[in-house]
Amino acid sequence: MKIRGSMSWALLLVIICWVSVVSAEPLLQPWTKNPWYWSDHGEPVLLLGGSDDDSLFQWPEKDLLAQLDRLVAAGGNVIRNTMSSRQDRGFEVFPFKQVNDGQYDLDQWNDEYWARFDRMLRETANRGIVVQIEIWDPFDYMGDTWQIQPYNARNNINYTAEKSGLAERYTETPHQNKQPFFFTTPRQRNNQVVLRYQQRFVDKMLENTLQYGHVLYCMDNETNGEEEWSRYWATYLKHRADREHKRIFVTEMWENKDITAEIHRRTFDHPEIYDFVDVSQNNHQSGQKHWDRFLHVRTDLAKQPRPINFTKVYGATGDRFGNDQDGIERFWRNLLAGAASIRFHRPTAGLGLHDKAVASILGARKLESQIPLWTLEPAQDLLLDAKPNHAYLSAHRGHAFALYLPVGGGVRVDFSSTTKPLVVHWIEIATGEWGLEQHIQGGGKVYLTSPGDGNWAAAITVQHPVRTD
Repeated sequence: MKIRGSMSWALLLVIICWVSVVSAEPLLQPWTKNPWYWSDHGEPVLLLGGSDDDSLFQWPEKDLLAQLDRLVAAGGNVIRNTMSSRQDRGFEVFPFKQVNDGQYDLDQWNDEYWARFDRMLRETANRGIVVQIEIWDPFDYMGDTWQIQPYNARNNINYTAEKSGLAERYTETPHQNKQPFFFTTPRQRNNQVVLRYQQRFVDKMLENTLQYGHVLYCMDNETNGEEEWSRYWATYLKHRADREHKRIFVTEMWENKDITAEIHRRTFDHPEIYDFVDVSQNNHQSGQKHWDRFLHVRTDLAKQPRPINFTKVYGATGDRFGNDQDGIERFWRNLLAGAASIRFHRPTAGLGLHDKAVASILGARKLESQIPLWTLEPAQDLLLDAKPNHAYLSAHRGHAFALYLPVGGGVRVDFSSTTKPLVVHWIEIATGEWGLEQHIQGGGKVYLTSPGDGNWAAAITVQHPVRTD
């Protein structure tokens, strides 16, 4: 078993996704040498991806496999998977069995749902693709989606609206956090009628996922809920895994688009609960603010670093969250700022596995083939005349530099940390292909100009002397 998409000097990092000997030590975990990043079997691995849906496990087998193969061919190795059954495409199914009158029985499983889920887990494991799961999505429990939910008392044979405390209709937005479904835990409203079925669902999910070693867990999608809800489920998952002698890694994704807001401290300040951080909502920001707020998170976490994941990179032309260029810029700024996992969000809010997303992943792998990105630190101070959102730089000073130019052009870079000759490998992000190679002298300030317009990256490394013996 291998996680795809690593550097040329270690092309395929091996991960065994299930073992015959039960062990509490996972093979995919924060890297002990640099916990900003994930590791696979003790070696660093950068997670890059994109997908055209949030619940790929629901897809027909042929379409699922084609999507996964396209991702792997691009050098991708991570997808997002919500546990949703939202009826967007017409082939989605719910996890519970429908009985003769069309209602659901929450005490019986729909085998098709779980077979699809296990197929996705198996096929991603076979391809070395990490799966970041979101268990609960508030958008599945409001408005029209609530009308078809099995948990809605009108749709099941297990409880009434009165006994469950769940109304037949909720018109508020998920961000208002009015749905009692998200208040069931013991330190909230202790709704044992509904909580029993929520626990049963999570147990069934873990029954499938704990067989594998390539799964990360996020409690919710864009939640504005109470802190106790998230803490309860994060703890519940870990305790359940402990009973199976497994170790898992969990996080939460808060709704607030300002990741400097107080609500995000619920995750930042509690590494004992949340093993990694997902700040996908920062991808609503653009330009220099997007970069600066990412670095704010790194500063917050500096005393106890953890992987920072972006399971949703927004931005696709025609959508309210930005255009194609925004999506590409956000991906590359995240990459240079030190993200552990970056995935293009599904259309129409993101580029998914559009050709432009594929090109960015290919280009990022080329950059990684020249520079171990986990050795770099953001180094904007080495850019001497850059305007906001003009250029971004990370560096292992004296050894290697990674440069990103969103709109081409040029920038003056301080290379005084090394007096050695340097080689500049340009990467055309529009195609994901190599561009011009240049040779420059370190020890001073050099003006670098991209080979063309548009998005360009450069891997700048010390030029090793050619052997003559």
